[in-house]
Amino acid sequence: MGDTNMQHRPSRQMSNRTSGSELDWGIILALLLFMIIGLSSIFQAALHSQYGTMQMAMRTTIIQGIFWGIGTLIIIFLLRFDASQLWRLAPIAYGLGVFLLVAVLIFYDRQMANVTGAKSWFVLGPISFQPSEVVKPAFILMLSRVVAQHNREYEHHTTRTDGFLLGKMILWFLPIGALIALQNDLGTLLVFIAIFGGVALVSGITWRILGPVIGLAATIGVTLLALVTSTPGKIILDKLGFKLYQFDRIQTWLHPDQDTSASGYQTYQSLKAIGSGQLTGNGFGNLKVYVPVRESDMIFSVIGESFGFIGGAILIALYFGLIYRLIRATFKAQNAFYAYIATGVVMMVLFHVFENIGMSIGLLPLTGIPLPFISQGGSSLLGNLIGVGLILTIGYQQQNDTFKESTGFSI
Repeated sequence: MGDTNMQHRPSRQMSNRTSGSELDWGIILALLLFMIIGLSSIFQAALHSQYGTMQMAMRTTIIQGIFWGIGTLIIIFLLRFDASQLWRLAPIAYGLGVFLLVAVLIFYDRQMANVTGAKSWFVLGPISFQPSEVVKPAFILMLSRVVAQHNREYEHHTTRTDGFLLGKMILWFLPIGALIALQNDLGTLLVFIAIFGGVALVSGITWRILGPVIGLAATIGVTLLALVTSTPGKIILDKLGFKLYQFDRIQTWLHPDQDTSASGYQTYQSLKAIGSGQLTGNGFGNLKVYVPVRESDMIFSVIGESFGFIGGAILIALYFGLIYRLIRATFKAQNAFYAYIATGVVMMVLFHVFENIGMSIGLLPLTGIPLPFISQGGSSLLGNLIGVGLILTIGYQQQNDTFKESTGFSI
């Protein structure tokens, strides 16, 4: 009789799911296509780099493939987490992220810091690791928990409670933002700001608060841009800690035709490569234009030169398709916690795509932000795959009594 009861008793793992649980195969298909495009593009870029050899290109591609394998295993692992488990994981992941950001400021690779100007990487033999990339999904989890918990405690929104929520969000953002700023990594800091802004927009905070905050941010941005374009302004910014290469990047963005041999060389060569592809491209493996760090930041120039305008348009359409599926997951989320997570991931991916392609074609200044799932870099790839894994969890797991028991409420 006891054995019969055991046979009919559902396991805790299965009780977290319902018959409506499902994987979003559209997202999985998009990831598969990105993997094929990314690995082939990295192989081309590495082979046609300044000192590229077949052996180096194969090694670079295989290492990136290994990170795809690790990311896939992480996604499979994340699918076992329901809302209650992610809720409990959020502060642990956030704390670990802060620890890694502090550690990298102490143990950062000096040689890479001299080359890039940023104290952002650990280096272990042939492999480098950038902690800030995997901290992004941890920050999304924690910020989502903070907003969800506040909105449950204060069901009726007022200007006072909304201001209190914004204050809470800023307090959780400040340690991450300060540590990233100390790394001198402006591009990554902008990604965290985009995530913060996206979650804030859907958090329910009144526009009486958001409007002035957005206006203030826009004013600061325009003021900084105006200061960069004047000599007295550069002196002021220099005293505030801005670096010479940051001034050069802004000047190159504003006047790309004035300097094509020094600070503007990378952007100029990227535009030249993309333009040489014309409508249909020069074909796979037929790269003629040299572009610095083409396998990472400027990987879009490989797509443009190899497959032309059509190839670039197809890649952008694929990104739009992925973002559409991610946004769908936001609306399908069965609780607010999931919805905030999905929003944060959408903003992370969207900002990466917008900024990377924008800087590759000269519409935006260089920031060193990689193209999601395509650029070389295991840290960036893992961060993006973890984010997408959290989205896949939304459809795979359903809200259950465990979530209510562990949090004290249902959202």
